Amino acid sequence: MKWVWHILLYFLPFTAFAQKEILNLYAWTGEIPNQVIQQFEKKTGIKVNFSTYENNEMLYAKLRTTKQSDYDLIMPSGYFVDRMRRQNMLEKIDKKRLSHWNNIHPAFRNPAYDPNTHYSVPFIWGVTGIVVNQRYYSPLRIKKWSDLWDKQFKNQLMLLDDVREAFSIALLTMGYSVNDRDPKHLQAAFIKLKELMKNVKVFSTDTVVSIMIDEDATIGMAWNGDAFKASQENANIKFNFPKEGFIIWIDNFAIPRTAAHKDNAYAFINFILQPEIAKTIALRTNYPTANIAAQKILPPAIRDNPIIYPPEEILRRGQFQTDLGEDTLALLEKYWEELKMG
Repeated sequence: MKWVWHILLYFLPFTAFAQKEILNLYAWTGEIPNQVIQQFEKKTGIKVNFSTYENNEMLYAKLRTTKQSDYDLIMPSGYFVDRMRRQNMLEKIDKKRLSHWNNIHPAFRNPAYDPNTHYSVPFIWGVTGIVVNQRYYSPLRIKKWSDLWDKQFKNQLMLLDDVREAFSIALLTMGYSVNDRDPKHLQAAFIKLKELMKNVKVFSTDTVVSIMIDEDATIGMAWNGDAFKASQENANIKFNFPKEGFIIWIDNFAIPRTAAHKDNAYAFINFILQPEIAKTIALRTNYPTANIAAQKILPPAIRDNPIIYPPEEILRRGQFQTDLGEDTLALLEKYWEELKMG
């Protein structure tokens, strides 16, 4: 037994060290290329256990129903950062440990969902707007969300299959914030959306690009990155920033409060913040990067494209989403189910 004990003592330190050299990463589907994961592993020797999700609700439910230490690094969108920081689920970010922090665009360092970015690191962002196929309609005449209620668009619209996104267009047409919690305003938005349903042909989030390219829907709402990607295949695809305003969304890195490998989480974030790495991701995803140093070294056709990187005067019309609370979300989900069933 004595020799067995000596063997265990010999191997235990190595085992403990090996277990530390991993990173459990839980991220949005399609936002971090495998090539980048492999580069990080090769450079650092840290093994990445990489799993993905398709919406914030899936991420949130997983963290609530499993031990948070199962994940070291996650990628919530802004309003879920807001929710999780309020629920004490996130580690406060020590920016001194991020030597490339200054590469983050100043416009994203103080978002409404996380003032002063205490709990999140902005990564990929986008804007929701109106996509128009000019073969059927003039983009010059469709510049407001309210235009989508026109009778000529019966059974032609594509809406994002996302309750917050869909309700935002009704709230904005009535002059309300996308973060409005007033039950009367939300009921009015529900009624407004019921009027729109006769124009809606399809709901989607993950097949938006193919729907636009194949012209299965000829007008509707979409994210700017998807519209740009579709326009590379179908030159008739145009994108407008609605005059009433729009959602600006950001997917962020965040560290769960009880993460087991926080040092490795910081190492990965810092790796991603390098300009060349952020550039690679931006080119692969077709979405704008929150990394200003990476943006500057993108090909001019992308860097200077006003659809991907809108000018400041347009972005001023945008709003960041914040958490609405459980009661408001439950009400919206109830309305959303009624809308889609109808």
